[in-house]
Amino acid sequence: MTHERPTAQDYPLAERRPELVRGAGGNALDDISIATLSSGDVCMENLRITPDALRQQASIARDAGRAELADNFERAAEMATIPQDVIMSYYELLRPGRAKGKDQLLAAAAQLRNDYNAPLIAAFVEEAADVYDRRGLFRFRY
Repeated sequence: MTHERPTAQDYPLAERRPELVRGAGGNALDDISIATLSSGDVCMENLRITPDALRQQASIARDAGRAELADNFERAAEMATIPQDVIMSYYELLRPGRAKGKDQLLAAAAQLRNDYNAPLIAAFVEEAADVYDRRGLFRFRY
């Protein structure tokens, strides 16, 4: 992870601080072109957003006074390494009426924290469990 924290003055990073931008495979922006894509030197996986890039965006947002946006970027950074099928299973579980009870959401939060090192997302799911419990959203609705 890059330890330098970009500021709002660095935005957009691709233009003002391109040396900080790296793809999932470690490729710099200059390494990515139609030619490198065509030759196979760079693949679509190299173009995925990285947790580091999302944390950089969080730093910029926080510096610009947009704390809520920064929090969203930080949660997204945790999600960037969680397998897509796992994310979709939690998404389905969080739909009102899908989880059978608070314990099911709390177990999902524990798995996020322990198996995927995602404490921010886990806290979000725990908060949802409390809200769903208060509002009676564990009843099957559809």
